[in-house]
Amino acid sequence: MPFPDPSQTRWIVLKFGGTSVSQRARWDTIGHLAQARGRQHDARVLVVVSALAGTTNALQAIADGVEDPSAHVAALAQRHRDFAAELGLDADAVLQERLAVLHALAADVRAATRPLDWQAELLAQGELLSSTLGAAYLRTQGLEFGWCDARDWLDALALPNQSEWSRRLSVACRREADDAWRARFAAQPAPLLLTQGFIARHGDGGTAVLGRGGSDTSAALFGALLRARRVEIWTDVPGMFSANPREVPDARLLTRLDYAEAQEIATTGAKVLHPRALGPCRDAGVPLAILDTARPDLPGTAIDSTAAATVPGVKAISRRNGIVLVSMETVGMWQQVGFLAEVFERFRVHGLSIDLIGSSETNVTVSLDPNDNLVSTDVLARLSEDLARFCRVKVIAPCAAITLVGRGMRSLLHKLSDVWAAFGRERVHLISQSSNDLNLTFVIDEADAEGLLPQLHAQLIGSGAMPVRNVEVFGPRWREIAGALRPRETPWWRAERERLLALATPGAPRYVYHLPTVRARARALAAIEAVDRRYYAIKANPHPAILAALVEEDFGLECVSLAELRHVFDAVPGLAPDRVLFTPSFAPRAEYDAAFALDATVTLDNVEALQRWPETFRGRALWLRVDLGRGEGHHEKVRTGGLASKFGLPVARIEEFLTAARALDARVTGLHAHLGSGVETAQHWRSVCDELGGIAERIGSIETIDIGGGLPIPYQDDDEPFDLDAWSAGLAEVRSAYPNYRLAIEPGRYLVAESGVLLMTATQVVEKGGIRRVGADAGMNALLRPALYDAYHGVHNLTRLEEAADAAFDVVGPICESGDVFGKQRRLPAATAEGDVLLVADTGAYGFAMANTYNLRALPAEEVLA
Repeated sequence: MPFPDPSQTRWIVLKFGGTSVSQRARWDTIGHLAQARGRQHDARVLVVVSALAGTTNALQAIADGVEDPSAHVAALAQRHRDFAAELGLDADAVLQERLAVLHALAADVRAATRPLDWQAELLAQGELLSSTLGAAYLRTQGLEFGWCDARDWLDALALPNQSEWSRRLSVACRREADDAWRARFAAQPAPLLLTQGFIARHGDGGTAVLGRGGSDTSAALFGALLRARRVEIWTDVPGMFSANPREVPDARLLTRLDYAEAQEIATTGAKVLHPRALGPCRDAGVPLAILDTARPDLPGTAIDSTAAATVPGVKAISRRNGIVLVSMETVGMWQQVGFLAEVFERFRVHGLSIDLIGSSETNVTVSLDPNDNLVSTDVLARLSEDLARFCRVKVIAPCAAITLVGRGMRSLLHKLSDVWAAFGRERVHLISQSSNDLNLTFVIDEADAEGLLPQLHAQLIGSGAMPVRNVEVFGPRWREIAGALRPRETPWWRAERERLLALATPGAPRYVYHLPTVRARARALAAIEAVDRRYYAIKANPHPAILAALVEEDFGLECVSLAELRHVFDAVPGLAPDRVLFTPSFAPRAEYDAAFALDATVTLDNVEALQRWPETFRGRALWLRVDLGRGEGHHEKVRTGGLASKFGLPVARIEEFLTAARALDARVTGLHAHLGSGVETAQHWRSVCDELGGIAERIGSIETIDIGGGLPIPYQDDDEPFDLDAWSAGLAEVRSAYPNYRLAIEPGRYLVAESGVLLMTATQVVEKGGIRRVGADAGMNALLRPALYDAYHGVHNLTRLEEAADAAFDVVGPICESGDVFGKQRRLPAATAEGDVLLVADTGAYGFAMANTYNLRALPAEEVLA
């Protein structure tokens, strides 16, 4: 049935890559999707396919003049015959004509000289073969598929300054068509059509190819020419991600992007879509989507210009290796007209495309991306020789370009302090911010980039620069898609709801602690065989019942003040002093004297105390806390290492400390480091342990290595529990390298945070400027962490726990401070009202312990559930 009127014909364009057309099951999926999309959109469907996986590479090898090309052609022919058999097709009947062309090209007299027109015709055979097979198979499945030659519809353009090579083997094509063209295309009778990507018609009537990423671009061109409702790129990955999932397993699927951001992400490292595919769709206003052939139910990445797609924030971070920097320096460039023109002309002469540019009054540095250039030693030598006439030249390689992509980058700079700090520890050769405010790039030594992306990705999320809570833009993590996500346990308080509601009293906020949860966490840590000594950092929560429970679980107690020392001996009668660790910071001399009198193990972190109070430390055994030169953690205020931190003795002063200790006959028997809290990567503690082991070897008197605490817990619903198995494996590996030392840890949060909840009562519900706020009878006086650390705690309406959380509220307290906010835009039932009991989750650590009576509001009460 013809479709002559283009204005009445709606089109959906589906593109399938090499891996998607290399299996029979995938062709079944192609057929199903084409039929379903046609019905869903009341449209005709054009399917664009690549060659079978690996075919284009094999054809390129022949085009490049591989030895014995006939053998390679025979292998390609046999592969397609075998696949025809797998599809249940008669290979001779379906492929005879196509294979005859392939063999003829291999025997063509032009093969000896390999002219560009012959190469293009040869390279085109992969798509012609795969599309012929696919159309034949889909027809056997009862689908009305027609086949058309893309060269009859895509016309290559001859652009100014193009080389002959690019005019034949990397062509640009016409993006606009008139109604007559669309009417002719629509006149093809089959409701479903199948064609090839990658190939087009040269101006001389022969074949041209679109080059790398050509099939994506072909689909986009057809979408633009047909004014399609939508172009879908079906591939073997779920879409674009906030980072390369192979490097960053926590990378998030980007479910919605605008064209410009998608272009930047594709250009700076993402291989899932070729950057050239975006232009035709953008110019024609055709939405584009990237979808996974093996997982068609995933949302994929939608690319368009809707408001949701233009949300500001960092959307992705990428890394490109192999970058070459060319630094050109001379005083003579200052205010010299035409200097840059002369310099850049040298790059053009040598066929080099410049990527990034950084300049000052006396220096211009540019980067060359090997993906877009042939950056060989010979090319660089000739370039350097040419440039030496104008300036001093320095080539820096290999480098890595790490790029942050997102709309409104300049407005995000204040949120990137952690990123700047991370790069501050590396040698940065070039920083470039794009004029379109879409990317920020750092170029560093390639070796320094190894392992940096997961850290930077986590920092972007933690700072809010990457707005992963925006569900219109960010989808699931890669590990969740891959089925490798460790789910969070159902919190204990859900099963104890009725008891908690009975404990809640309006006007009297209350902390409630669940001892079975404390014991479960303690036993999980006790199972780590690599650890010999376990201390609980009581500053997290010094409640006597918790201390007693943990001592029963064979934990020692770590204190940071004299008051805490006295408290633990009062709370746990009979507690052995050798199970108590005293780790103060800038404490007065009297506290050290008292700690020694109580026979606690004392940790010191400075030389000055030894020098000024010699009698306090004379003849004593000490633990030494060192600063390894860096801090880590979920917030700058919990990072306890590095130059800006008050904690720890610099590694460079260890010998000075040991000299002072020997003069007092003091022995250093323990070595301690703690870099921060809430560190997500298990590798962190392995690294700390390894560094301390090396230092212990130098000191010679160490018996115990203490790697501190700071183990994280999953505060948010989609956070994963800390990977104890990976942590344990890392510690065991280092422990085997240093078997002569006992290994100690001193966690606080991990043991008690999830055991505690704060119960409070809603006092008012108020709307202001479109923002709904629910007030509570507890505020930052009861729970300081959100105000102090920007910490996240889940907030739930315990009264209406079974109702849908279908409205957004800012949850605030009664304290006269703007920072008295538990959380913004939290999902609670729309019916939330005065008198409802609100529960703040995971407050067992640093909750009551940091509470105060600011505004003369009373401290919350405490309750323990055994």
